[in-house]
Amino acid sequence: MADAHTPGTPLNKAELGDQRFLSAAGISRLDVVDSTGSTNADLLRAVTVDPGSWPDLSVLTAEYQTAARGRLDRHWEAPPLSSVSVSLVLRPVNAEGRPLPTQSYSWLSLIAALALRETLRVTAGIPADLKWPNDVLVRGRKIAGILAQLGPMTVGAVPPVVLGTGLNVTLHEDELPVPTATSVFLEGALTADRTVLLKSYLSQFATLYRSFCNADGDPAAGMGGGPSLHKRVEAAMVTLGRQVRAQLPGDHEIIGHASRLDEYGSLLVVDKDSREHVVTAGDVVHLRPWTAPGEQGASTDAAAAKDSGHGGYA
Repeated sequence: MADAHTPGTPLNKAELGDQRFLSAAGISRLDVVDSTGSTNADLLRAVTVDPGSWPDLSVLTAEYQTAARGRLDRHWEAPPLSSVSVSLVLRPVNAEGRPLPTQSYSWLSLIAALALRETLRVTAGIPADLKWPNDVLVRGRKIAGILAQLGPMTVGAVPPVVLGTGLNVTLHEDELPVPTATSVFLEGALTADRTVLLKSYLSQFATLYRSFCNADGDPAAGMGGGPSLHKRVEAAMVTLGRQVRAQLPGDHEIIGHASRLDEYGSLLVVDKDSREHVVTAGDVVHLRPWTAPGEQGASTDAAAAKDSGHGGYA
């Protein structure tokens, strides 16, 4: 039973509130709450009621979420002190203070996924990859999800984005939301300290985010003297090169080859008739390659193979 497991350790509020850490990462505000329904919902409400109190790179994190929400209104609940549940307020402007074009906002959740991948690889010492559009996988199992939501549009103000990230940290097998999920603990990481992981993620995200903003939201621009955001995301994304089924709004679906991302971060899928489709939203299922009966690894039902759990932010 889940309640037989040793409880997790609370976040270290002193470390998270250390001014040297906040200044180095460029974080303007960081609040820790013991329990809430959803950090994303809280921040969406906050930026509507009191926008001046929540500037760019404000952070809200919770020890326990009771009504977390993912993509397509999926809900779940993880045990207290078992996850990193964090949301950020983003008000993207360039170095001169000019707002980024809103069409560039589609890259923000991909920046978060890339930052979390780097945290898992460098800080936790476990391999991680991206699954379009918003999941982070370890060895094919979902360890984290990300959800970006647009805040209220106000005349004369930069439209805010609330970006939520949920990372499974100390969950045991019987606590996972679905059998195809995993956690930092289960993967034998170097550390399952939620404070260490959260600080690393926020630092990684802030660095990528500032570089993206300073490039006017251009995903093709080099970042920090290295490859562009577009190239970095494509290199980390295991969806590309796979046979996929894209489940689209309105009960439509496309089955084909996931070839690349376009300039907005949308997934391009080539069907059996060589037609290219732009997938901007929806679930993507990784499919097993079809092989002839009798061959090693044959699969008569390619559409049966999912590589990760439910989509969402956690």
